[in-house]
Amino acid sequence: MHSPTLEQKILPTRAQVREVIPEECFHRSTARSLAYLAGSFALVASLVIAAAVWLPMTWAWLPVWALYAVVTGTAAVGLWVIAHECGHGAFSERVWLQDSIGYVLHSVLLVPYFSWQRSHSLHHAKTNHLDEGETHVPGRATFHSHSSSERSLPKHPNLAAVIAISQALLIGWPAYLLAGASGGPSRGKTNHFWPIRPFSTELFPPRWHRRVWASTVGVLLVLAALVALSVAVGSAVPVLLLYVGPYLVVNAWLVTYTWLQHTDVKIPHFADPDWSWMLGAFQTVDRPYGKLIDLLHHRIGSTHVAHHIDHRIPHYHAQAATEAIAAAFPEWYRFDPTPVPAALWRVGRDCVNVADTDGGWYFRDPR
Repeated sequence: MHSPTLEQKILPTRAQVREVIPEECFHRSTARSLAYLAGSFALVASLVIAAAVWLPMTWAWLPVWALYAVVTGTAAVGLWVIAHECGHGAFSERVWLQDSIGYVLHSVLLVPYFSWQRSHSLHHAKTNHLDEGETHVPGRATFHSHSSSERSLPKHPNLAAVIAISQALLIGWPAYLLAGASGGPSRGKTNHFWPIRPFSTELFPPRWHRRVWASTVGVLLVLAALVALSVAVGSAVPVLLLYVGPYLVVNAWLVTYTWLQHTDVKIPHFADPDWSWMLGAFQTVDRPYGKLIDLLHHRIGSTHVAHHIDHRIPHYHAQAATEAIAAAFPEWYRFDPTPVPAALWRVGRDCVNVADTDGGWYFRDPR
């Protein structure tokens, strides 16, 4: 028996999906959230202090420092996720507390907190919308999907995949913050630190300007502190090894999550009038990151469908919400068991641009 096509499925309403999620999943415990924050912070701080005290800052130890960057950056994603929950209001009922924590955590990671809160809210509001979506919005093919003259497809897809994945993981996040790379085409070139011209003003309306400037100040203060530390010790090497290495790993994880949560060869995007909020939200996919990564990253990648259904659900309730959604709507819930490295390779190689197909815009096979 074949699975029903997208057109054959009956899309539930937002109220119907909300109804199947246990009410306790929406309870935000400030004490519990603070406990998870303390755990993530203690782990990262311990790694940084241990490295600063025991690892020689010499060329001979560079492989060990590379390992330190991977381990510490991976652990620091937990802090990023907690700041992300603060931006969604899922950390605490005390708004001032969660905004203060989110602002500090994201600023330390060079993320403009309120600016990203605004753009990320649009990502949730317009998930997988081809024109108004935000982050990893694919380009459209401008010719027939079976044409023999598809020159925009790479001649060497494997090499193109290596380049695309490398660029995305290394510079994708700062490129998005500084120039709106992969953002929605309806908003043009945006900048999360400068909400006025010469950048597009569509992303940040005037009422958001003060918060954007406050976010910029937070990041500038952290950058100033890093420069001051380098001057104080007489070298930039400690900052490069202790901070910049893990920072790049955090960014790579962030891009990987965002890319894989809404992109794959079988996941469609939509344009008006076909797009709807519920239809877009169900194009989110959960993936198997493993018990350790789920623990460190508070299940951000394995319970992301529930997060898009309702971002008020704290991460410690997300598994229960996921199970309820999967049981009630198995024809809509997406879980891809493909190992994450293989999925990343598939997406980087095969998800180049989309072509119009009945029921949605799908990626074309570049091979």
